[in-house]
Amino acid sequence: MNLEVIQLLDKVLKSRGQSLKKSNEYMWWSPFTQHHKPKLQVNIQTGKWHCWVSNQGGHNLYQLFKKAGAGYNDFKELNKLLGDVSFYKKDDDTTTDDVRLPQEYKSLSDPFDTSLIKEHAIRFLRKRGITKEDITRYNLGYCQSGKYNNRIIIPSYDSKGQLNYFVGRDFYSSNFKYMNPPNVAKDVIGFDLYVNWSLPIILVEGVFDAMSVKSNSIPLFGKTILPKLYNKIVENKVKDIFIILDSDAFNDAIQMTEKFVNEGINVNFVKLDGQDPNYLGYEKMITKIHESLPMNFKTLMEMKIYGKKYLAN
Repeated sequence: MNLEVIQLLDKVLKSRGQSLKKSNEYMWWSPFTQHHKPKLQVNIQTGKWHCWVSNQGGHNLYQLFKKAGAGYNDFKELNKLLGDVSFYKKDDDTTTDDVRLPQEYKSLSDPFDTSLIKEHAIRFLRKRGITKEDITRYNLGYCQSGKYNNRIIIPSYDSKGQLNYFVGRDFYSSNFKYMNPPNVAKDVIGFDLYVNWSLPIILVEGVFDAMSVKSNSIPLFGKTILPKLYNKIVENKVKDIFIILDSDAFNDAIQMTEKFVNEGINVNFVKLDGQDPNYLGYEKMITKIHESLPMNFKTLMEMKIYGKKYLAN
């Protein structure tokens, strides 16, 4: 497997890895700087990597792939090569808000876990179009006891690969579909680890919506945009945004659109016609994104005047 990982890294990093004396350590030409020698060191066993010139680094290959601009097929191939191995570290899943995965968390990628509850969780995900590759990529897990009993755990990681939030989704039938971490603000950037800020971004309400859309999509964990995400969009000078919110969030979408338009950002409004992105699935959502409504001052004013009726036209 190591040889195949090295070959994939060669492809993504556009250079040939050079073996070092230390076991599993290789050096590539760094995509983050210009230097006359290879300066990007990667441990293909642990996933840790570091550029000795730009000082960029991280602790998993998914993060390196994201930073290097790898495509979806590259991530898919990485998932295939890693199989059920996850480079995410549960023990280090903390932030300044001290968000941690539940103690009862179990990885859905664990090949030695054959519990019936795990099978129910995976069946629930399959019905929602979530693939084995998605389970590995997003480090999805579940709990079969404790506060998050019978819930799928969907972690969110920041750009450095550190946990910044998680969502617990019931996969049976409880009174509360979703449970979030206690005493942790939602003012985070969902799935930041997978976002390429130089490309158009897609804003959706929930984590399953983001996983279904796949392409550079960010869950809002609600219907409004909070300061950290808004500021990062502006700071990174994002040029194009697609907004995908349910019809009951129409006014929120209008306010969000107006903010971005005032920043000179191209905004496209995706009409859902009362449907849910997760149930529509990837292919239908991509079609709707291509058919989205470009927003300008005139369109924005008309939507404000006519409200939801405007979308029926």
